[in-house]
Amino acid sequence: MSLPTISLESLVSSKSFDKLLTIAKSAGCASSSCGSSAKPDEMDSAVWEKIKDHPCYSEEAHHYFARMHVAVAPACNIQCNYCNRKYDCANESRPGVVSEKLTPDQARRKVIAVANEVPQLSVLGIAGPGDACYDWKKTKATFERVASEIRDIKLCISTNGLALADHVAELADMNVDHVTITINMVDPEIGAKIYPWIFYNHRRHTGIDAARILHKRQMLGLEMLTARGILTKINSVMIPSVNDEHLTEVNKWVKERGAFLHNVMPLISDPAHGTHFGLTGQRGPTALELKTLQDRLEGGAKLMRHCRQCRADAVGLLGEDRGKEFTIDQISDEITYDASKREAYREVVARERGDHVVAKSEAVATVKAAGSSKSLLIAVATKGGGRINEHFGHTTEFQVYEASQRGISFIGHRKVEQYCLGGRGADATLDSIIAALKGIDIVLCAKIGDCPKDQLAEAGIRAMDVYGYGYIETAISALYAAEFGSEPLAATA
Repeated sequence: MSLPTISLESLVSSKSFDKLLTIAKSAGCASSSCGSSAKPDEMDSAVWEKIKDHPCYSEEAHHYFARMHVAVAPACNIQCNYCNRKYDCANESRPGVVSEKLTPDQARRKVIAVANEVPQLSVLGIAGPGDACYDWKKTKATFERVASEIRDIKLCISTNGLALADHVAELADMNVDHVTITINMVDPEIGAKIYPWIFYNHRRHTGIDAARILHKRQMLGLEMLTARGILTKINSVMIPSVNDEHLTEVNKWVKERGAFLHNVMPLISDPAHGTHFGLTGQRGPTALELKTLQDRLEGGAKLMRHCRQCRADAVGLLGEDRGKEFTIDQISDEITYDASKREAYREVVARERGDHVVAKSEAVATVKAAGSSKSLLIAVATKGGGRINEHFGHTTEFQVYEASQRGISFIGHRKVEQYCLGGRGADATLDSIIAALKGIDIVLCAKIGDCPKDQLAEAGIRAMDVYGYGYIETAISALYAAEFGSEPLAATA
């Protein structure tokens, strides 16, 4: 049975909470059955249970579930040429920056406040702004406090790997089953170009010596996590002319050592951020260069393509940040966890996911049946839920899909300036959006005006809103079938 077309906003707004509870309690598929129906056929059931609600480890889950990072670990034991840890940087959206640093007790209060108001929340991560394993006492204390009250929340850390091996046993004891390690090299000579120094065994190491130590410690930590059954995601920063070609070797090494995912991210090198690479003119890769490298890595360690390079205090669905709504000064000293909203949301999403799986399967079959060797790149304005549910003028990010004879694949995202800002600088903003959408064939959104639609068309990009609020894959399959002469299957929307 299909759910009526609903927006993610309607599911989580406080005004519709009674409706949310009614839907959750109504007849339909149970959450356990719908949750399992979304499992990829080739995936082990135990692994699926670990990742099915984790937005970073499951591309499918990122449509429905949110993550939260708490900035409790400011100390770091290495220096990266692409990093500048900053405090009180509300307008920068990149790793290593925060608006407020928290104690473990403050973090506990903040997580409870978010869990009570953001029913999508499924994951608590510690990603700095320094290193979660080096600032271990704060990391451990935070996890212990939160897990004692919100028992179903997934715990996740991000680390550079230098101190990781020292804490693998404790991570396993705390049921932390997701760890992200940033690994940018397996060749110390390349590593020396990325890391000026590390701090290990009570002293500072520099150059190739530092990179050699870091490499050995990263591989040891990864191997220990694999042996414990802890899933690992490897983050690698793509730095043109430094490690871009070398990342194929990184991919091979981490796959051999059991990494679950490999996430290749573009270098962020704006001089305003004050990083060494930014100040010395090192450029980041273009979207096409990043996609080309990711395509070359297919067949190695499984790739993650939906990363948003989140702040160390990010809150919300991937691609959004609601952190300003939950600053510590807005949270009561005495706060109690209320599980009802999260539980109701999960019931509704379980039914929606089951419906989505059916629609996606039909859509992929339609695209493959076309028998065409051609492909389409499609940018989608979405708020989540796997639907086309954002207005063109309101979006700050498009999700990009590729339809080809292999099916329908999510391949990345394109960040843009918001077009509708009261008429201020609209023409310049649209020019920057068109530049960001280079190579895109079609834009799908819930609504779009004639003016931006016409200007996109002049740039060779078709934009349409006729599929608004339907499933993304269903719309893509209909477009692909129409483009290449095949009749689409009946669509679930």
